[in-house]
Amino acid sequence: MTAEMITPAWMHRQITSEQYDSWTEEQCAGIEIVDGMVVVSPSASKRHNRLARLLANALDAAGGSEWNADTDFDVRLQDVPLNNRRPDVVVYRADTIDESPTRPAHVLLLVEVVSPGSETTDRVVKLDQYAKAGIPFYWRIEQAAGRVPIVHTYVLDPAGRCYRVGELFTGLVKATVPYPVEVDLSAL
Repeated sequence: MTAEMITPAWMHRQITSEQYDSWTEEQCAGIEIVDGMVVVSPSASKRHNRLARLLANALDAAGGSEWNADTDFDVRLQDVPLNNRRPDVVVYRADTIDESPTRPAHVLLLVEVVSPGSETTDRVVKLDQYAKAGIPFYWRIEQAAGRVPIVHTYVLDPAGRCYRVGELFTGLVKATVPYPVEVDLSAL
């Protein structure tokens, strides 16, 4: 039996935002849509999920009433062709909590935790996509078993729609932008 025989037909053609919006949450879990094509993501490790949750909790607490931080939901970067990403952490305007899909205009910061197999996507592709979508801040966490996580931060240059390098944190994050937050990721 070949892979084509067991994969659903919709995985071999572009889908529209209307088609995607008709799917259940279960159908959307663990996938992203890039240029209209479904991209399946493998399950993340416990270390990956814990880093994302620790950071999301700290960002959520520090965001006050204006900003929420959560994990595991889509950000609709564009409708045609459809580009939906599911960042590890999303900081979004609290007053948009009931709006779906979440759009770039709702988002302040996206965070990706790099895993084996996502290196190029998180370091290069998403860096470019998020900047072109106008997301003001992007953080990338490099992590490896037995090592202290390293957080690379980027700030959007709105004129060029590209990121410039921000602060670098090893373990202890003491960021002042996009708003003050402190979290010790070395305690993992």
